[in-house]
Amino acid sequence: MRRSHAGNVYEPLSQNSNEIEDENDRMTNELQEKIGVLKSLTIDIGNEVKYQDKFLRDVDDDMDRTGGFLGTTMNKVLRLSRGSHNYYILYLFLFSIFVFFVLYLVLKFR
Repeated sequence: MRRSHAGNVYEPLSQNSNEIEDENDRMTNELQEKIGVLKSLTIDIGNEVKYQDKFLRDVDDDMDRTGGFLGTTMNKVLRLSRGSHNYYILYLFLFSIFVFFVLYLVLKFR
């Protein structure tokens, strides 16, 4: 069964068609400008993500190196403390007192 469209008769657009086309063109240009802004914003976000990723990798590498250095230092300190010469801690203590004394004198007579 077919529908009848007796009440709907096709009428060509009047002079408003030029106005509608102009409005469509204007809206199309606005949409293109917005798409361009979004594209540049997306590119900037991508560049920032790449920069932050590189920065985090560098920080991670630095932390790994620092952890290795700290572990090596702690192993050396433990080896010194296990040694037969217990005077190393006394020497370290006396050296630190000497350094603080020198710093005190420098800051006092400055």
